[in-house]
Amino acid sequence: MDDTTTDVTRTDIGGLPPVIPALLRARAAEFGGKKLLVCDDAVLTYAEAERRSAVLARCLLGLGAGKGSHVGILYPNGPEFAVATFAAARIGAVSVPLSTMSTAPELRTMLRGADVRVLLSARGYRSRDFTETVRDAVPGAGDRPAVVSSAVPALRHVFFDDEKPAGEPGREPVPESVLAAAEAAVTPADRLVIVHTSGSTSEPKAVIHTHGGLIRHMRSLDEIRRYDSAEILFSNSPFFWIGGYASNLVATLEAGATLICSNTRDAGETLDLLERERPTLVNGYAQSVAPLAAHPSFAGRDLSSIRRGNLYPIMPAAVRPADPKLRHDMLGMTEAGSMCLLSGDESDQPESRRGSFGTPHPGLEARIMDPDTGRERGPGEDGELHFRGPFMMDGYYGRERRDVFDADGWYATGDIVARDADGFFYFKGRRSAMIKTSGANVSPREVEAAIADLTGLTAHVTGVEDATRGQIVAAAIVTDDPVTLDTDGLRRRLARRLSSYKIPRRIRAVPAAEVPLMTSGKIDPNGLRDLLQ
Repeated sequence: MDDTTTDVTRTDIGGLPPVIPALLRARAAEFGGKKLLVCDDAVLTYAEAERRSAVLARCLLGLGAGKGSHVGILYPNGPEFAVATFAAARIGAVSVPLSTMSTAPELRTMLRGADVRVLLSARGYRSRDFTETVRDAVPGAGDRPAVVSSAVPALRHVFFDDEKPAGEPGREPVPESVLAAAEAAVTPADRLVIVHTSGSTSEPKAVIHTHGGLIRHMRSLDEIRRYDSAEILFSNSPFFWIGGYASNLVATLEAGATLICSNTRDAGETLDLLERERPTLVNGYAQSVAPLAAHPSFAGRDLSSIRRGNLYPIMPAAVRPADPKLRHDMLGMTEAGSMCLLSGDESDQPESRRGSFGTPHPGLEARIMDPDTGRERGPGEDGELHFRGPFMMDGYYGRERRDVFDADGWYATGDIVARDADGFFYFKGRRSAMIKTSGANVSPREVEAAIADLTGLTAHVTGVEDATRGQIVAAAIVTDDPVTLDTDGLRRRLARRLSSYKIPRRIRAVPAAEVPLMTSGKIDPNGLRDLLQ
């Protein structure tokens, strides 16, 4: 990975202090009417992002928000999310993006846990009525100018869509000079955002990132992936999670590039968008673009502008890898501010490097530790991944740093990895998900990959309780034609790939509609265990 030129200790970015107000003003002056963000038919230029966020920032100041205030943002991907994010950052407030999939109890937990003072929300998204969800989460929200609720004691104001935060009597936008003063007071050490983890194994944690840490990280990431002002990125990552927020939205602003996203459920309309906007780079969740590749019109679509990325189903055959497992994968983490293991080498790797996740991002130190003995593991040995460095989170909101980092600044990720002799890392699974059967550790990911290779089907593997072995390996294999699944034959084929203790003793065919999911879209681990128990 050719990234040795990146100096992560710099105090500025191209002569600019690494803070959103300075970066936004500079990009607006440089690029003006260029598209910053396109989401279906909605377009936000750099100049419009600067102008619209300034108006909202002045209204927030007039409302009494300011440096350190927490501003909740409940919008789907699109210009409104970007404008709200930039507006909060310009006055030194802390954005708190909120999942559009949240139930009322989940939303209440995040609002309360992050001490959100002002909530900016869409009225709804797709079939979801956010006004109802917010009022269920915070009784009385939106019914009067100010909110006072024991459910979320810090919350004072809720505004839906085009309601102006200055709409409260006596609360008008402050003069432009006050905004300028507020912007000048924003420093790289100030908190920029609190991003909640997706909560696949526990209650979401509120992860804090600063202006300086996150912007420098995105500058470095942009250099590694060669993302600059000539690029147009299409991504399906939601802005309320770290990938969409940081490596898409903030990284695009830093690069002066253009970001494309879509909220439509119509695959044909999304393909129309791709043909119209001509993305050069595509990143995100490959499984989510499968409907695009399956659309009847796909074969006739001109997507020749796409040169790079990881959304392989929609990439032209000339740039699509024959075997994706011979391309470096990436490991992203909310606590690390997005990508933490990656490579700038986009070519096919040798067979010995199959499944590589690259090397640690510059600015992040990594080590692999035995979680039981505390001994550092060597090449070829599995262990828990630890990180430290200037791109790491500032901590979890509401928790002391000593409860998050050790005395030397290391953060234990909970990810089980191995490193080869050349320094490349391989992801094995989550420590909490590791199966302990008859004293041996089994990585669900390894078993899932073997089943997928042999059957072409998606498998979800977990451990279920067993009186003799402690746990046994169990697999739910997703298929809508269960009678064709030969479980005994599959075990015989797996025996040629895996040690005997790794072969699932319990296999169940499960229709896609019955796979237990959380609101985040991830597998519900408790539901999966119940299904297989």
